[in-house]
Amino acid sequence: MIVSNFDAGWGPPAVAASVALLVAVAGGVATRTDGWYRRLRVPAWKPPDWAFGPVWTVIFLLTTIAAVMVWNADPDPAARGVLLAAYAVNGLLNIAWSVLFFRFRRPDWALAEVAALWLSIAVLVLVTGRVATAAGLLNLPYLAWVSVAACLNLRIVRLNAPFGEPA
Repeated sequence: MIVSNFDAGWGPPAVAASVALLVAVAGGVATRTDGWYRRLRVPAWKPPDWAFGPVWTVIFLLTTIAAVMVWNADPDPAARGVLLAAYAVNGLLNIAWSVLFFRFRRPDWALAEVAALWLSIAVLVLVTGRVATAAGLLNLPYLAWVSVAACLNLRIVRLNAPFGEPA
């Protein structure tokens, strides 16, 4: 049967890794550290720009592992549907933040959106954690990093508002 061959082999890890890579690339393409970004006032505690790539790489790796663990641990189609929906919403929100902040140059809109992103990560922690505690724990660094990002986003809004004004 095709489904059992998919589940028994490299199918789930390959699909999960491909989707994580797609989300990472889309977010990376949306991220522009151009003159506008470099002129923003930022708090002294902002992580250095070089740190974002390695941190996001680890986060995407951990969330991918969590997704595969849960997929393999719970073959129930309804549970898998919830898992797929939770990851799909999260992936879209992850990309949307970068688009709002960097492409639209609207940190204020990104600040509102990051609340939805944070909630979607909390849902990932719960959805994966109910099946495998370790999978839920693997998503906690993502939640922590986005918590820091939300605080940074808030500080940037406060230091630089208003946005959307003609240059």
